[in-house]
Amino acid sequence: MSVEVKSIDEVVTTDHLLSARGLRAGYVGRTSDTMAVDDVSLYVNEGEVLGIAGESGCGKSTLAAVLSLTARPPLHVFEGELDVAGKRLSFEPDKAPPRSWRGTVVSLLPQGAMNSLSPTGRVGDFAVNIVRAHEGRVSASDAKGRAAERFTQLDLPERVLDAYPHQLSGGMKQRVVTVLSTLLNPKLLIADEPTSALDVSSQRIVTELMREMLAKKLVGGIIFVTHDLPVLRRVADRVAIMYAGQIHETGPTEQIINRARHPYTGALINSVLVPEPQVRTRRISGIKGSPPDLADPPPGCRFHPRCSLAMDVCTTEQPPIVGDERHYATCWWAKDHPGEPVEGKL
Repeated sequence: MSVEVKSIDEVVTTDHLLSARGLRAGYVGRTSDTMAVDDVSLYVNEGEVLGIAGESGCGKSTLAAVLSLTARPPLHVFEGELDVAGKRLSFEPDKAPPRSWRGTVVSLLPQGAMNSLSPTGRVGDFAVNIVRAHEGRVSASDAKGRAAERFTQLDLPERVLDAYPHQLSGGMKQRVVTVLSTLLNPKLLIADEPTSALDVSSQRIVTELMREMLAKKLVGGIIFVTHDLPVLRRVADRVAIMYAGQIHETGPTEQIINRARHPYTGALINSVLVPEPQVRTRRISGIKGSPPDLADPPPGCRFHPRCSLAMDVCTTEQPPIVGDERHYATCWWAKDHPGEPVEGKL
């Protein structure tokens, strides 16, 4: 039975594989700071793919850097708590997170990861560098042996370890770095735009590879960051919609796609061309206006300057959480229209 939630603390508890609460992170400038992640809380269950979607500049990649503990100046993490597989970390200004977590507790597959392969080295050499960076004096043969075993588990040809990057297609390079990101058996894999440079066939192969990694328990869970909603529909169990540094709606993927509660979610879906027969006749419309300056975001709901359903209260007061523990949004319109999707209202 679904239970109505009043606070994010009722939803994001320590019972999940990952629980992040109250994350605040920003870019420190000479005259002002840009808060790119502002009071973000979310969770990932064991065996789950959580998709994070939103426009460019909404803070998705910054959030990925925070969760993967790879934030570097001028990006600073100011506060928040992170629980991953029973391990807890409290963020404090200028306090470095434990290096031992990276690669083992959380692992990041960054944007453009396929370009991280050295053009002058073989794939096997890259695998050796990954293992040695975290485990010190490991022999090359042992590290390559671990990589070969992981390739076999995921049906990649072992001979690829002897190849140079220029001998591989873009899709194969992405599959290779995706598999190598799991060499240290991380509890959580954070994939930042892993399919953005790939054709549709290669995208499907990479998303199927990630589902296979979960099924074989090579990782405990995955956060999949992208602006591509059709890709998320194939790979994600749940989706969190991010706008202007905040999470505005979270729910099961099909509910987000078909019964969005937040006007931004609905506008985002309406702006995407989905190559599926049942929706090919849907009218595509862009989102009017531009995302706000995160150094000076608007008061109240941050989407209100672009929202066709905005009310007076939206311009001055922070919106409440509306919904249950499975599907909730922060929205005044949703509060006044319980259970109604925004489809047809925008």
